[in-house]
Amino acid sequence: MTHPSIIRPADHAQWRVDAMGKSTLYESAHVLVGLNAFEPGQSHRLHAHAGMDKVYVVVEGSGLFLLEHERLPMCAGDVLVAPDGVPHGVENNSDARLLVMALLAPGPRRT
Repeated sequence: MTHPSIIRPADHAQWRVDAMGKSTLYESAHVLVGLNAFEPGQSHRLHAHAGMDKVYVVVEGSGLFLLEHERLPMCAGDVLVAPDGVPHGVENNSDARLLVMALLAPGPRRT
């Protein structure tokens, strides 16, 4: 992808029947912008990132944010921040597709 450019997340969604689809919209040393595509019933289990904050933005659909011991309803337009080290995840408990953009900062360290 050439930058700067307009990114339309839905154009980059990778829908899979066997697992959550993942694609990278942009990556640098400063930030990673990813896209998670969930079919009904799919989820991204609780996990944490050491040294990174993560921001989820719901692009379309609805489901649940998993944040430590909470299950928070979410829908298109909602934003959730998972700070460094805080367990988080996503669950599509609806009957429709769920598309969530994930921004991680700083970007992944390459060794």
